[in-house]
Amino acid sequence: MSASNPAPPTPAGYAVYLLPLTDQGAPAVPGLYTYLPPPSDPAYVVRFQIEGTSSICRHGSLWVNIPAKGEKFRRDQYREFKLKPDFNGQTEIDVPIYEAGAYAFYTTYTPQPQWSFTDVASPEPTRTTTYYIDVCPKLSLRGQHVPIDSLVIFSTLSKFMGSYPEDWDNHLRGISQRGYNMVHFTPLMMRGDSNSPYSIYDQLEFDKASFPNGEKDVARMVKQMAEEFNMLALTDVVWNHTANNSQWLQEHPEAGYNVDTAPWLRPALDLDTALLKFSKDLRSLGLPTRITSMDDLSKIMDGVKTRVLGGCKLWQYYIVDVESNADAIVKAWTKGQATFPENGFGQGGLRGIEEVKEWPLKQKADWLVDNGLLGGDRMGERYRRRINARIGAALLSALFGRYDSRTSSSPDETAAKNAIHNILDELNLPYYREYDADAAEIMSQLSNRIKYVRLDEHGPKLGEITDKSPLIEPYFTRLPLNDVTKKHNPEALALVNNGWVWAADAMKDNAGWKSRAYLRREVIVWGDCVKLRYGDGPEDNPWLWEHMAKYTKLMAKYFHGFRIDNCHSTPIHLAEYMLDQARSVNPNLFVAAELFSGSEDMDFKFVMRLGICALIREAMQAWSTQELSRLVHRHGGVPIGSFETDEVMNADQTADSTNPQEIIRKIKRSPVHALFMDCTHDNETPAQKRDARDTLPNAALVAMCACATGSVFGYDEVYPELIELVHEKRLYSSVYSTGGPVKAQAGEGGIGGIKKLLNQIHAEMGNKEYDETYIHHDGEYITVHRVHPKTRKGYFLIAHTAFPGYGNGNAGFGPTHLPGTKAKLIGSWNLEVDTSPAARAAVTNDKKVLRGLPSQTKELQGITVESLGDDTRIIIPDKFPPGSIALFETSVPSAEHGEGLDKYLTSGARAAFKDVTLADLNFILYRCEPEERDAFHNKDGVYDVPGHGPLVYAGLQGWWSVLRDIVNENNLGHPLCQHLREGQWALDYCVGRLERISQQKNYSQIRGPAKWLKQRFDAIRKIPNFLLPRAFAMVIQTAYNAAVDRALELMSDNVRNGQTFLRSLALVSCQVTGYMNNASLWPDKSVPSMAAGLPHFASDWARCWGRDICISARGLLMGTGRYADAKEHILAFASVLKHGMIPNLLSGGKLPRYNSRDSIWWFLQNIQDYTRIVPGGVDILQEQVKRRFLPYDDTWFPHDDKRAYSVSSSIEDVIQEALQRHAEGMDFREYNAGPNLDSQMKSEGFNIKIWTDWETGLIFGGNQSNCGTWMDKMGESEKAGNKGVPGTPRDGAAVEITGLLYSCLRWVDQLRQAGLYKYEGITLDDGNQSVTFKQWADRIQANFERCYYVPRTAAEDGDYDVNSKIVNRRGIYKDLYRSGKEYEDYQLRPNYCVAMTVAPGLFKYEHALHALQMADRILLGPQGMKTLDPSDYNYRGNYINSDDSTDFHVAKGRNYHQGPEWLWPTGFFLRALLKFDLQRRKDAEERVESYQQVTRRLAGCIKAIKESPWAGLTELTNKNGSFCGDSCPTQAWSAGCLIDLFQDAREYEREYAA
Repeated sequence: MSASNPAPPTPAGYAVYLLPLTDQGAPAVPGLYTYLPPPSDPAYVVRFQIEGTSSICRHGSLWVNIPAKGEKFRRDQYREFKLKPDFNGQTEIDVPIYEAGAYAFYTTYTPQPQWSFTDVASPEPTRTTTYYIDVCPKLSLRGQHVPIDSLVIFSTLSKFMGSYPEDWDNHLRGISQRGYNMVHFTPLMMRGDSNSPYSIYDQLEFDKASFPNGEKDVARMVKQMAEEFNMLALTDVVWNHTANNSQWLQEHPEAGYNVDTAPWLRPALDLDTALLKFSKDLRSLGLPTRITSMDDLSKIMDGVKTRVLGGCKLWQYYIVDVESNADAIVKAWTKGQATFPENGFGQGGLRGIEEVKEWPLKQKADWLVDNGLLGGDRMGERYRRRINARIGAALLSALFGRYDSRTSSSPDETAAKNAIHNILDELNLPYYREYDADAAEIMSQLSNRIKYVRLDEHGPKLGEITDKSPLIEPYFTRLPLNDVTKKHNPEALALVNNGWVWAADAMKDNAGWKSRAYLRREVIVWGDCVKLRYGDGPEDNPWLWEHMAKYTKLMAKYFHGFRIDNCHSTPIHLAEYMLDQARSVNPNLFVAAELFSGSEDMDFKFVMRLGICALIREAMQAWSTQELSRLVHRHGGVPIGSFETDEVMNADQTADSTNPQEIIRKIKRSPVHALFMDCTHDNETPAQKRDARDTLPNAALVAMCACATGSVFGYDEVYPELIELVHEKRLYSSVYSTGGPVKAQAGEGGIGGIKKLLNQIHAEMGNKEYDETYIHHDGEYITVHRVHPKTRKGYFLIAHTAFPGYGNGNAGFGPTHLPGTKAKLIGSWNLEVDTSPAARAAVTNDKKVLRGLPSQTKELQGITVESLGDDTRIIIPDKFPPGSIALFETSVPSAEHGEGLDKYLTSGARAAFKDVTLADLNFILYRCEPEERDAFHNKDGVYDVPGHGPLVYAGLQGWWSVLRDIVNENNLGHPLCQHLREGQWALDYCVGRLERISQQKNYSQIRGPAKWLKQRFDAIRKIPNFLLPRAFAMVIQTAYNAAVDRALELMSDNVRNGQTFLRSLALVSCQVTGYMNNASLWPDKSVPSMAAGLPHFASDWARCWGRDICISARGLLMGTGRYADAKEHILAFASVLKHGMIPNLLSGGKLPRYNSRDSIWWFLQNIQDYTRIVPGGVDILQEQVKRRFLPYDDTWFPHDDKRAYSVSSSIEDVIQEALQRHAEGMDFREYNAGPNLDSQMKSEGFNIKIWTDWETGLIFGGNQSNCGTWMDKMGESEKAGNKGVPGTPRDGAAVEITGLLYSCLRWVDQLRQAGLYKYEGITLDDGNQSVTFKQWADRIQANFERCYYVPRTAAEDGDYDVNSKIVNRRGIYKDLYRSGKEYEDYQLRPNYCVAMTVAPGLFKYEHALHALQMADRILLGPQGMKTLDPSDYNYRGNYINSDDSTDFHVAKGRNYHQGPEWLWPTGFFLRALLKFDLQRRKDAEERVESYQQVTRRLAGCIKAIKESPWAGLTELTNKNGSFCGDSCPTQAWSAGCLIDLFQDAREYEREYAA
């Protein structure tokens, strides 16, 4: 990832780059790689963000090697930041950046143990992998910042520059005159015998031929470049190899790979030596010394096979020496020295000896390899592979018995030797095959290489084979034997030459022990360079590391940048160390690299670990216009109209931010940055590879790219061919090096005048951050438009490329249209080059200087620029041949806003939203299809985007859910973007719905947001359509952020200051609570009502479910501080109490349905929660509420009957009525029972019976034909025979009802004792008998464990009411007590977790912990809780409501609660887990363990709410968290019950603090 702004942030504030970490400590940003801009003043900070109690917080520390202010960087010196866990908070660690560099961080922590009901050992501490933060260097010239993307680099082969200082000054002046701002020098050090700049003789001495005064001259030159020529200096660093004649190699042969330092290379040395000898002997062997045909090559290769490979006997390096090993094994056997391996002879151990005799030969050989092979780790000495004689003797003992010379019956020694001989022969077979494969590869590589260098047309055709030009390049440099080298092992004077292997692993050492590349002749070697051996660190080769560190520091002392030569072959740990040395001298070191790893992933490994600023890439690699277009596209920057995030994140900052000086930045995905060259010194020129005329368009296309760019000496001059680096002796010449000024115009001698203009424009675009580009390929043409993302000023290029066969016409290129854009012609030119044989010969045969082909650039006339309003049409003339370009300056008038359009679009929203209420925000942000239609009398629904489909919400969340991913992925091809480009209907819709609703009384405060939105949309209506998606997204995101911030502002401190997940959960409260014309809480009053879920339970009778609202309200209303809404819902449901119950379905009080036995208990728990959570909440007990039905009277009458709402009761009275009616028992039939009420239910299902068993105090109810608890799915399939058969009747005493009942009784008794509740208990037998609340509760407590607990062992069953024959799981609590089907009592379901949460006093502590472990390991899924034990016969984990099969269990979704994983019970499970687990924690540190165990189990829900377009948590998932298409995608209680968890945690910590 990269920071969005490549330049340092403005001093007006300091930037904060957000770096969130995942639960496992990885960067939670795209790509895992963090690339930040140059250091700034004041210093910007990296803000590490760790949510709540992430796993890494357990004894956790963040370790960062970014140095503190004034400190020097040391790679191994990490600063420790302790991670302080906060369950409902976020740890933020700010680390300021003072210097550029390649930094790293990791975390250490102790992983959580698996949660258990018993104490378990803590795992060992661990650490994460290392992650990297690269900070871009801050380059400057004459006090001005030079962004990396503004660099225009000129590459020069230093040996051709002429005499210093005269020739050098002239060349450098000419380079500067052309607008280049950095010069790349190939190595300036003393060169080796080959005279190649990359074959360095002495790394610490500058080339005396170029710099007579050595270091002093270099210092003068670099200073002059910066001060006089306004250019920076960059040089190659060559760490991988040294010249083969470097004097210091004789003193330090250990610096290379030889048979002492790398004994595995001995067979490669043998082969290389034999090849050299064979080459010398060709003539004497009667073989050809000049290869002119394949027949000659064939004869030589036959000789290689027989004389070289045969003579070397390389197979001896592979196999076991049969004779010597057989003798040693037999000797050990006869002396009784057998050693038996621990595992003996396989599964039979030592007892398996008899079986060994029956083993086939291969099995015996394999056993020997597995147990007794030595020396198989690497290659090295001949017959290195051998068998441990004692292990071999064990095998002989198994085959022949123990040898005892004292007895006549001793086994036959000869037979034993023959046997082991045969086994060893068998053992060698794969080794011979291994040798054969390598030998075949050796022959193939040698043949191909000899053919290329001696015979191929495109090869160098080296001619006669001589001692100086041997048959094949030697792989080893043989140091001379002299007074210096004689002290070394003579064999160690042969050092491996450097080279490269095609498509090799860049992280693998090709001369290391794991590679056979040198033996298999796979290396393309450079005979003038010795490969340097660094080992694993400085301790492995101290002198070499110190020597190369001095060299590196010397380069960093003078040069502003490095080009790492041959980076892919340079050990990465070495490059890291050397760059650390360099940055200790110059922290702001620009680092480019020649890296060809073959994989972008591998490129990233080098880039992020080394802090590489740019990888060298080259336009001349393209073989066609299409491929060139692809390369330009890759390096051109982000598309025009790309989405902006930072501007929105800092919108209105000065108005409301508590820390206004902070400028928040997101870390974005960063590609591998490029130094994009039009041509490098390693590649052929356009005159060779394409058409010489392509020099101009190729250069122009590169200059338009949003990255560092470059060229090479000779390109602008149109040199005819690649300069031969080693053998060329001529010096550079250039028409631009004469000392005179270079004007930005057409002229002779190449493209220098036009290149100056291109370079100036490139630098300007880089400096001013013209980051957006549009590239179009059309036949022979490529057009590039690069613009500034805010001002919309830009440059437009039309380039007619010149590849062979393109002719001289304009290729029929049609008019170019630039919508909404004004264009002004800067100029149009073409390049003409004389490429005739005579002209080419004159240039190439020049004995004195290197020069270009005769060429000139010419101005082209006839470019037509037509203005059509704000649009532009460009027409090129007939004369626009290949090699032509046209360049334009562009602007977008409609984007020119007084204070900057982006700033205007992202300002003022907070002020516009400051007065809206949560009910307003429900409309502004949300409203699913049924809700939207309700608001507008069925005229308007959610917006339908062509090609995408309907949005999930009509409000801002609906748009942002789609735009969020579009923005993050910069997906301008998304159907929504295309729709916005096609028209402005989306703008009309967004404004229109707010304007219309703001006319309604309940929503008058929405006028402010409506006005703001209209003004912003009006400001973007005239911009070009291709910019509309970007602008639309900015406005929507700004409005969305302001709305969300306002919503959170209206909620409690716990939410406002809580972690991101809690805030997301809290917004569900706003999402599901709003005004509905057809679903108010009251029949005659409009108030916001809570939907059970969206969209299935959004409207009319299906919206307000008694149970769902009461379960959800603690979290969604009380836990968010929405106390008034919580109270309104309590009063509404209290008003409809009947039969001592509240309705399952409220229906606004008009047609309430009373068929849920558990809803009343959730309701009473809700009131209890209100009195405990809400300040002064106990006052609600005396609140009067008008009753829909008459108290203690089950008579039904319509809502408009005069009796309705004619009598009032206090909430206290309502509570008492519910308790009294249940104590007495009820037996009634539902009002309007029959198919009009429920078409699926059997007649007996409408009968509601509830009673209290006064032996136990438990309340029983229901029958097998109804389902009166939350698990309320009724069978609906006639075809499958399940119609009218509930999936889960749960009759009897449901465990959660028992827990809720007990909770209520203890609560009202406490109120009574405090004088806050006037009733002492209930009465029975028409008032003749009374039972106090305490007595009732005590009775339940005395019987609960006996009735519900299923002990862990059958031996304990006698102490409990358990039928041992039916038990499936033990150590749990029953789901039911005395239901209609006894086995249903014992089913493992998550409902006992509810009872544990609300009534912990019922549970024996150790029993509860074990039961929680069972729920954790058996029921808990990624998000929800399995509603049934998977081992249960009735378990069916996938809910498909449309299933029309004949399967009784699943047809029509009957298995709704028979396995699918519901989310709301997760909240209660985690609450119970936290509640009981905290009880065994002794201090704050131990309590963190509890919170972390909970946090780990929230991971699936955290991910789900983040990714859901509904911005909520689903009702349920299918098996193992898989998607359920019939689930309600956002469900009130799924979110509410998790807010409850945070509410609990807050209360616990308050208690501990007190």
